Amino acid sequence: MTILFNLILIVQVVAALAMIGLILVQHGKGADAGAAFGGGGSASLFGASGGANFLSRSTAALAGVFFVCTLALAYFGHSRPASSSSVLQNAATVETPAAATKQPAAGQIPGQ
Repeated sequence: MTILFNLILIVQVVAALAMIGLILVQHGKGADAGAAFGGGGSASLFGASGGANFLSRSTAALAGVFFVCTLALAYFGHSRPASSSSVLQNAATVETPAAATKQPAAGQIPGQ
């Protein structure tokens, strides 16, 4: 189960980093207004409008992969073995030694 959990976690991190890269590469909606007044070059890697379609569709696909990985991690993180107990339940059953519960005499300052 931990191998699957780690694999899903790696896929989620890679999808998140790829989404960040794709979002940073895309042009904003205001970039077209600047190009209309001669502010930018029209040459691009994907052509005039093909880049926007490719980048937006691949970003949407990566967002879907990220969402599915998040749901899977939430499911696997919530399903734990029934024998596991919390730290607080274990602390209630541990007994303290008698030397640790000894109180200092009146007038003594601990640590001296």
